[in-house]
Amino acid sequence: MRIPHDRRIFLLALLAGFPALAAAAILLWIAPVSGLLRGTLLGALTVVWLAVARAAQLRVIRPLQVIANLLAGLREGHFTLRAREEETDDVLGAVRREVNALQETLREQRLGALEADALLRRVMEEIDVVVFAFDSGRALRLVNRAGERLLGQPAERLIGRTAAQLGLEPSLEGETPRILEMAVPGSGSGRWEVRRRPFRQGGLPLDMVVLADISRVLRAEERQVWQRLVRVLSHEINNSLAPIKSLAGTLTSLLNREPRPPDWESDLATGLDVIGARSDALNRFMASYARLAKLPPPTLAPLGVGEWVRRVVQLDGRLPVRVMAGPELTIDADGDQLDQLLINLLKNAIEATGESGRAVELEWRVRGSDLEVEVRDEGPGLGSTTNLFTPFFTTKPAGSGIGLVFCRQVAEAHGGTVTLANRADRRGCVARVRLPISSG
Repeated sequence: MRIPHDRRIFLLALLAGFPALAAAAILLWIAPVSGLLRGTLLGALTVVWLAVARAAQLRVIRPLQVIANLLAGLREGHFTLRAREEETDDVLGAVRREVNALQETLREQRLGALEADALLRRVMEEIDVVVFAFDSGRALRLVNRAGERLLGQPAERLIGRTAAQLGLEPSLEGETPRILEMAVPGSGSGRWEVRRRPFRQGGLPLDMVVLADISRVLRAEERQVWQRLVRVLSHEINNSLAPIKSLAGTLTSLLNREPRPPDWESDLATGLDVIGARSDALNRFMASYARLAKLPPPTLAPLGVGEWVRRVVQLDGRLPVRVMAGPELTIDADGDQLDQLLINLLKNAIEATGESGRAVELEWRVRGSDLEVEVRDEGPGLGSTTNLFTPFFTTKPAGSGIGLVFCRQVAEAHGGTVTLANRADRRGCVARVRLPISSG
C-alpha cells in the first residue's frame, strides 16, 4: 500500500535516529549499571527518539499544510490570504514568496475579469439590439433587456424555453447575416437583421443570435425620402405655377381693359407662349420622375462589351470620344438600360468638357470578376460629391437631377455600382461603372 507523505517523513526521521538509538542501547547493555537504570535510560532514549522524529515530521508537514490551505483559498476565490514571508533565502521562503506573487496575479486577473463581465452585462442591457444565446437543444440560456422587451416577459420566465416556443426558430436557420421578416409573439411582425455566431460558456457550446430591428430605420429613411421628394416637387411645381398664375392675371387684366392697347394681341400671344413653355417644362420634369420611379427590372441577355461601347459612342458627335479598347468579352445585361446609362455618363462628360476641344476618354477593363468601365473628362471637376446621387439635385441650369440617379439605379439593378470622383492625374472627373461579368 502507498504510504502517505507525512508518515514517510516520520518513518524517515525514525530511520535517521535509529542508529544512534541502537548504539546507545548497546552501550547501556555492556555498561556496568543495574537493570532498572538500564531500562529507564533506554525508555527515555526511545521517547526522545520518537519526539524528535515527530518534530521533524511537523517541521516538514506544517509549511506544506499552510501552502495547501492558501492554494485552496485561491481556488475558492479568497485573495486576501497571504503566506507569512520571512527574510530567508531557503527553499521554503522562496515557495512562500511565489505563492504570494501568484495570489496577487490571480487577484488582479479576477478583478479584471469581474470588471469586464460587469461591463459586458451593462452593455448587453443597454444596447438596442436583441441578444439571445441558445444551447445545442435550442433552449434559451441567455437574453438581454432588449430581448425581454421584444418577447414581453422577464428573463426568469424565458430561460429554458425552446426557440420554437418563443417563435425564434427562423433565426437559428439559414445563412447569416441576412434580413429576415419574422413575426414574434406579442410584438407582431417586423424586418430584422440576423447575425449568428457560436461561442462557449462554462465549457458548453452555445449559439449567439443578434437581432437588429431595421423596420424603424427603414421607416425613418422612407420618411426622409418622402419629405425630400415633396420639397423638391413643391419647389419645381411652384416655380412653374407662380409665373403661370402671374401671367394669367396679367392677361386677364389686359382683356378687361377698355379700350385695349393696340398691341394687346401680341402681348396675349407672348404670354400664352410663356405659359405653354412653363407647362412643357413642368411636364418634362414629371416625365423624368415617372421614368425614374417606373424603371422595370433588367431583361438579361448576352451583351458584347465592345459592341455596346462603340454603339453608344457613335450616338453623340459633339466632341470626339477616344475609346481605349479593353478585352473583348460578353456579359449578361439589359442592353437598352446600359445604353441609357452610358449615354448619360458620356453626356455629362461632354458637357463638362465644354468647348475646350479636349476629347473624352472611355476605357474598360476586367477587375476580378467584374467589368469596370471608366468615362474620363478634363472639365472643372467635382466641387462636392455630397448630393451627386440625390434625386432632382442638379448644378446645371437646365438639368433635371435625374441622370445620375438613373445610372445608379440601373447599375444596382444589375448588381453593380456607379461612382464619380475627381481625377488624380489631372483636372477633370472620372465616372466608374462596375458590373458583374456573370449574372450567377
